[in-house]
Amino acid sequence: MAKKNNRTLTQPMFYLLLSLKEKRHGYEIMQYVEKLTQGRVKIGPGTLYSLLSRFEEEEYIQMISEEENKKTYLITSLGNQMLEEEIKRLEFLLEDAQKVLGGGEDEL
Repeated sequence: MAKKNNRTLTQPMFYLLLSLKEKRHGYEIMQYVEKLTQGRVKIGPGTLYSLLSRFEEEEYIQMISEEENKKTYLITSLGNQMLEEEIKRLEFLLEDAQKVLGGGEDEL
């Protein structure tokens, strides 16, 4: 049974879930994230496979096939919910920063 987690996602966690909006296996995930972020974020094999195992256990992703020693994964509805919550959290942070940096909310 999946647990409800009220935690923020690290960059590797965020990009792993984002990359699994389409089915991918481990090496494809690493390549996709590096290309999407133009090299800013690289997920190493140790981090990747640890997160895949953890997220599968927590039911944020599911393995949908295993062929030639390649496991292919896809995000679940629970994983989508977590990703959407993180995106909203990040949007709030950005809005607050823009208020302050834009000169609109320097005094509360």
